[in-house]
Amino acid sequence: MSAATFCYVTTEVLPIGLLTLIAPDLGRSRSEAGLLVTGYAVVVMIVALPLTRVTRRVPRRPLLAGTLGVFAAATTVSAFATSYEVLLAARLVSATTNGVFWAVVFPVAISMFPANIRGRIVARLSIGNALGPVLGVPLGTWLGGQAGWRAAFVAMAVFGFVTCIAVALLLPSVTPQQSAGDVGPAPDRHRFVVLLVATILAVTGAMGAFTYMTVFLLDVSGFAAASLGMLLFVQGSFGVAGTWAVGRVLDRFPLGVVLALLGLITAAMLGLYGVGTSRALTIPLLAVAGMSFSSLIAGIQHRIMQVAPSTTDMASASLSVAFNVGLAAGSFIGAGLLATAGVRVIPLFGGLLTAAAFALLACHEMARRRRRAAGVVAGDPDLQPVGHSAAHA
Repeated sequence: MSAATFCYVTTEVLPIGLLTLIAPDLGRSRSEAGLLVTGYAVVVMIVALPLTRVTRRVPRRPLLAGTLGVFAAATTVSAFATSYEVLLAARLVSATTNGVFWAVVFPVAISMFPANIRGRIVARLSIGNALGPVLGVPLGTWLGGQAGWRAAFVAMAVFGFVTCIAVALLLPSVTPQQSAGDVGPAPDRHRFVVLLVATILAVTGAMGAFTYMTVFLLDVSGFAAASLGMLLFVQGSFGVAGTWAVGRVLDRFPLGVVLALLGLITAAMLGLYGVGTSRALTIPLLAVAGMSFSSLIAGIQHRIMQVAPSTTDMASASLSVAFNVGLAAGSFIGAGLLATAGVRVIPLFGGLLTAAAFALLACHEMARRRRRAAGVVAGDPDLQPVGHSAAHA
């Protein structure tokens, strides 16, 4: 299942690493090539919730295998696309499976383990997400530079088909009720909505910068094109390490982890804007940005299932929609900034939005705690003393 998340994350953002290859080959500008990410995200936004609701009675193993099969077939078409329009259409077909996949993969995973280690399981599964930037995109970027961008899509299609077969053969039988029939241990509609809004803000800012990071590294920092793969590897490797580390504390400090990571990514983005012309300073800032964003996704996924006011699969689908709203908005606004103000200001835009997400969550929690200062809220994992059973619910 973690390998399946790797497939989806890598293929969704693969055009970021191949931006400078796809654009001239298909006769499009860099900003138009960046919209391949935007269009993908828009489809997920539209279909994730309806398709998750429609497929709620489908057994989880064939559902996951089916989504991976369609994904792999669409990626194959992407690899052999003869025009920008065909490539875009194939990615949109792949995107229709994305929302359903992310809606069920985390609930299925946690259904196979005790409830007191949900955070750890979410973080471990999210290592597949984090490996997308550290292995998938850098290797895809390298392969694209050696054999053409199409070769990278061929590789992901093959890996997708292999993962589809593995899921079909190896995943235990899980009924929809087992994976989606429970609410979070601390259901709270207000917290749920605020977290979704904060997610949109944070992802818009972060992905607005990451979508055009290769352009930033070339045009602002002055790195050579041959070094892009290694730079993305640095960013992604710190993401994997951060995701693994977060799993050790996420069950104890679910909200604190999210806030700390938002603070780190804000500092990294603003740092890139301020000193991005220095290669020596850009590399550690890129590492911090990669570490904090990859870990943040795991933290938010765990948190959203804690406060889910309805079933966890619908909560995960809602998070997928929020994530892709941010992804679409970020890449779209980034394209506009790239074409008008230049790539230098994109990290500033990203840092301001991640700061807004931090402020929203922090202010909401402060207001909530003031209102409930009279005592601990039963079942609230953030207001329980460390070691209390609810902290591990």
